[in-house]
Amino acid sequence: MKITVVGAGAVGASCSEYIAIKNFASEVVLLDIKEGFAEGKAMDLMQTASLNGFDTKITGITNDYTVTAKSDVCVITSGIPRKPGMTREELIGINAGIVKDVSSNLIKHSPDTIIIVVSNPMDTMTYLVHKSTDLPKHRIIGMGGALDSARFKYRLAEALGAPISDVDGMVIGGHSDTGMVPLTRLATRNSVPVTEFLSEERLGQVLEDTKVGGATLTKLLGTSAWYAPGAAVSGLVQAIACDQKKMFPCSVLLEGEYGLNDICIGAPVILGRNGIEKIVEIELNDAEKAHMQESAEGVRKTNDLL
Repeated sequence: MKITVVGAGAVGASCSEYIAIKNFASEVVLLDIKEGFAEGKAMDLMQTASLNGFDTKITGITNDYTVTAKSDVCVITSGIPRKPGMTREELIGINAGIVKDVSSNLIKHSPDTIIIVVSNPMDTMTYLVHKSTDLPKHRIIGMGGALDSARFKYRLAEALGAPISDVDGMVIGGHSDTGMVPLTRLATRNSVPVTEFLSEERLGQVLEDTKVGGATLTKLLGTSAWYAPGAAVSGLVQAIACDQKKMFPCSVLLEGEYGLNDICIGAPVILGRNGIEKIVEIELNDAEKAHMQESAEGVRKTNDLL
């Protein structure tokens, strides 16, 4: 199993590290446009192999897509990161050109690959890959929902005072501060609804903290987060590489599901060796449906800028 990660910045390097440590891939190719940068990151990571007990080969390369040939999964993290005060949507002008060029080069050398989009604004960048390539829809995946759900579960565990392994929950909708739809009604602690433990007011705070999870970290760090995004990507890649049939919320092209058409937005999917094997339609209540529609409207406004 060969994996390519484009963009050797903090997210790309973190993603490569987690994939390597899990030891399910034979090779990870880390590519960047900055001379020597990916090579240095790859060398540094390879020097942890004996310490962390993995045999995955990590190869760094400067802008030579021939090295990525025959990749089973390609991850696009490239683009400028979000800075304090900047919304994901403001990134579109620069990142659209980067993502279009990167995806074209990846598919040229790996026509059967599955692409995972991380670059922001993520839903719109995923939509762009659909519109600018000939890849079938099941082989184009936006990462956002997996990360948003991890942040949701962190906030739930914090509110509950519970170990995070006790907690399950999901975020659908757009990957933006205003577009996320955390499904608090369906969140559980060991199969017991969290509404049994938390007040409506406390759950509302969990919801709001989840929505601004990325912005909160950007304000604290001065740039976008990288550990959780990298871990989220590695989870998706592993589900595909190991044919796990795991369910993750991902940005996926909807064609009637959830009453939406011609839009990439977060919805639960089953991931396996072929990429997206099924889109799972959850029965939403009226409020959740309304929030999903509002989220879609926000994504469409960003898509219009393409």
